[in-house]
Amino acid sequence: MPEPSVAHRWIMLISSLLAAMATAVVVNGIAFLIPELHRGGMALATASTLAALPTVGLMIAIIPWGVLIDRYGERTILLTSLGFTTVLAGSTYAASLSHAGYGVIGACALLTGLASAATNGASGRLVVGWFPPTQRGTAMGARQMAQPLGVAVCALTMPVLAEKYGIAAGFAVPMVVAAIALVAVAVTIVDPPRHPAPKTATDRRDQNPYRRGSFLPRVHGVSVLLVVPQGLLWTFVPTWLMVAHHWSAASAGILVTATQLLGAAARLASGRWSDVWGSRMKPIRVIAGAAAIACALLALLDWVNTPLAVVVMMVASIITVTDNGLAFTAVAEYAGAHWSGRALAIQNTSQYLAMSATTPMFGALIAATGFPAAFIVAATLPLIAIPLVPRDQAHREPEPVSTAD
Repeated sequence: MPEPSVAHRWIMLISSLLAAMATAVVVNGIAFLIPELHRGGMALATASTLAALPTVGLMIAIIPWGVLIDRYGERTILLTSLGFTTVLAGSTYAASLSHAGYGVIGACALLTGLASAATNGASGRLVVGWFPPTQRGTAMGARQMAQPLGVAVCALTMPVLAEKYGIAAGFAVPMVVAAIALVAVAVTIVDPPRHPAPKTATDRRDQNPYRRGSFLPRVHGVSVLLVVPQGLLWTFVPTWLMVAHHWSAASAGILVTATQLLGAAARLASGRWSDVWGSRMKPIRVIAGAAAIACALLALLDWVNTPLAVVVMMVASIITVTDNGLAFTAVAEYAGAHWSGRALAIQNTSQYLAMSATTPMFGALIAATGFPAAFIVAATLPLIAIPLVPRDQAHREPEPVSTAD
């Protein structure tokens, strides 16, 4: 098969972005229906549990999907994952439309999360497979815009549709986004060339990137430390604005959406920065320092109760998301074509577990002492991360393999 043109590679990147956006909408969407669910008589605790079920499914399935991606390639797994995601999201919509019990809706939501878990790893592998090192940071930064853009789509559509047309209309959004992504992938995605798979057990062990040194475990650990402040801000900022600063729900939603869009642009900019600098790890050190300063300043300004805290909150929210694409790129580059699916799955799983574990802890801390204490804790974690950031490793370029081999 001939090499894809430059234009085709960027079209594949857009399709990868749409695929990852589908997962972001599936995982985050039900949270935006909590107000309407609550107005319909559901207890907040029950609605929150329902909203968490897609994330539970995602965490269960990320690593198994990663193994399948390494074995069968990106296109096959993306089509399979998005196909099941579309069907199961449609089942969630149908269950809501028919006023099925919330147990049925919750089961459908859990299964949709399971089905959607392949897109992050597969789309990340496509970036590394089709873009040279001098463009990968930029390309991965664009791909990593999927999460904030997906959250923005949820924020702008699902609450409004649910309020005007009923809760089922809100549940239709993940189905539509997944269907669009499925068509885009089917039309555009081509698997990148790969080395032949290792044939012996010894070869497979030798190719295991976790046996070559501490680079991947350190990147995973640093990413966990840096994702916790991001999770804190994404989870509690709406409550902070509405409860602590008495903003209306509409105003808070607009600000959160604007911050998400700026965060998406920052991910793209940090990827380009890493390409120009020729490093993934050096920018992460700078970002960690900036995140620590921003969160500490946010804690101080919130403690003295000044409106400037809102501006600093936006800055902190943007800074804390900019490292994700850099770490994702570094993991995929270092792991290689036959291990990057699993390595990226471990990267994602560890981050989701960290956010899931720390969210209730932050909730308890905020209830006991207020928001400034939580922001101070968030500021300490990037400081811990700075000395743990490893040095850059040389790119491990795969030798193209003809499709005839």
